[in-house]
Amino acid sequence: MPRAFKLTLLVALLAIVAVAGVIAGCGGDGDTESSPSASADTTKAYKIGITQIVSHPALDAAVEGFKAALTEKGFSNITYDLQNAEGDMATTASIAQKFAADGLDLILGVATPTTQAVVKADKTTPIVFTAVTDPVGAGLVKDPEAPEANVTGVSDLQPVEPILELAKQFNPDAKAVGIVYNAGESNSVYIVEAAKEAAMQMGLELVEATASNSSEVKAAADSLVGRVDAIAVIGDNTAVTALEAIVKVCQENKIPLLAGDTDSVKRGAAAGYGFDYADLGKQAGYQAAMILGGTPIKDIPVEYAADLQLSVNETAAAAQGVTLSEDLLAEAVDKY
Repeated sequence: MPRAFKLTLLVALLAIVAVAGVIAGCGGDGDTESSPSASADTTKAYKIGITQIVSHPALDAAVEGFKAALTEKGFSNITYDLQNAEGDMATTASIAQKFAADGLDLILGVATPTTQAVVKADKTTPIVFTAVTDPVGAGLVKDPEAPEANVTGVSDLQPVEPILELAKQFNPDAKAVGIVYNAGESNSVYIVEAAKEAAMQMGLELVEATASNSSEVKAAADSLVGRVDAIAVIGDNTAVTALEAIVKVCQENKIPLLAGDTDSVKRGAAAGYGFDYADLGKQAGYQAAMILGGTPIKDIPVEYAADLQLSVNETAAAAQGVTLSEDLLAEAVDKY
């Protein structure tokens, strides 16, 4: 897909989202990256809690990017309390309650469910989120341009059209794309609704397969066999956690697997579009530096990820019955 077309799709989706009330904030990392940390005492001892929904390389990279940004801004004495819920909602709530009682200087919420839990539990500690698809729909902020409470952050909202378009590139006669997701994740529901609309405009049917936990993912993928021309995993933590099970189904049945993040391509999807989650974490880290420096959260708009990039996995594609075109190989930033 030409880069100009890709950028046009991104602009179009953001315009649609703005109409729906999810208005893009300051758009990219340039705003906070160049902003000073006000009058922050960077040698002061700070305590930051990090609550992460599940172990996953993209989310792990976001956390490391967050820490790197604070180091870059000169904060040299930060103690991090990193807690991982490993997909368990009860654990997510417990972590949130712990952080609310710990007297932290700031909390980082990594992904939607963990951020929702900590926002519910703590109305005073500054909270920054990352890897949240729809911060308005998730109830984290009302106005992304001017957060009114103790919460701001960085969204990983991405256009779904380029990912679905891959199905057509692999098979011009493709009629249906399956999507595996957890209907209990608000970010995933949001993405699926966007994908339905996009698929309809592209003459595709979107076939849903849900899994409430990682042990159900393979059965969800199996249910799509014989019904779809490709399977997609886009922004769903449950599906990504059990990605290898979906890869196995796709290889055994020669169905191309499409992804919404680079790491999933590395792990066995044929191709996908995604962001660099380390950069996403850095954007959140720059916001945190401003907060620790005294900038009011209301003056730190929600930001959105930029620089959508194509990744391809030639070995996985071949195992799934797909031959990658020269155009795709030329466009790909990462090849596995």
